[in-house]
Amino acid sequence: MVIHTEPDQTLIKMPSLRAVKSFVAAAKYQNFTRAAEALCVTQAAISRQIRELETYLGAELFKRAGRAVELTAAGSIFYDAVQLSFVNIAQAAERIRTHNAGKRVLTLCCSPAFSALWLAHRLPSFFSANPDIDLNLITTQNFLSMEPGVRPDIFITKMAKVREGYRSTPLFHDVIYPICTPGYLQDHPELGSIEGLRDSVLLNLSPYGRSQVAEHVDWGVWLAFHNVDIEARSSDSPHFFNANDYNMLIQMVLNHQGVALGWHHLVGHLVEQGLLVRPVAEEVVHKESQHYLTFNEDKEDDEACCRLRDWLMQQV
Repeated sequence: MVIHTEPDQTLIKMPSLRAVKSFVAAAKYQNFTRAAEALCVTQAAISRQIRELETYLGAELFKRAGRAVELTAAGSIFYDAVQLSFVNIAQAAERIRTHNAGKRVLTLCCSPAFSALWLAHRLPSFFSANPDIDLNLITTQNFLSMEPGVRPDIFITKMAKVREGYRSTPLFHDVIYPICTPGYLQDHPELGSIEGLRDSVLLNLSPYGRSQVAEHVDWGVWLAFHNVDIEARSSDSPHFFNANDYNMLIQMVLNHQGVALGWHHLVGHLVEQGLLVRPVAEEVVHKESQHYLTFNEDKEDDEACCRLRDWLMQQV
């Protein structure tokens, strides 16, 4: 018995990928000649492929602007869709090619602060011990809404459940304390008390863009833990700087511009090195807040992925 497969309308309706490739190159370089050079074909071939695509779509994709070309409204819509698809195809192909060449590429996803302050200075030891692994790092604050096709091997997040098909392991609680440079503390001895901290130059991490984090500790919350009201700041207190970029705040602290709250897992090594100090001994241990290592269950038998997981666990 012969089983006939129904025509796949999605594939049938797809335009020529060769024509789409020419379109992407022309849109990227805004010039048919440069697009032809990039693809190692003739300009006539690029023009022919784009005419074919425009005929298929029933819309003009480019308009002339001197020697250059510009996308039309229809061209912009099409480019936004196909450019991302081509990037995903190219990345998947590269991962497969690299894997077959004996080099594994693993994808780790974490926050910008974790990557810059916790991960970066530890990576040399990982690469030294694992020369057969390349790492693809994705940083985001929005773990629940990522680009289509992105499926990291491992997440480091404050969320116990990121998506289906992953299993989470608790890592540590947040321990939070004030930090500044030794020189800044020497110039501002009043920082030795919590009230003095309250009335000083405070560099504050705002909650903007952190809606997926269950809790947020800023200076107001931290001081309240120690029965000090931030609203009681003196009217002639210096400025209160607010930003949602933690890496920037730490850089400002290192540049002697004020006092920030330090999350121990991010700044502990800077304190150990003497680059930062704790002006007071008080801290907040946030036992309701946990960080998690979230592992793709499909990679349980992947020896390289397990090595990265075990290395991360060992480091924390």
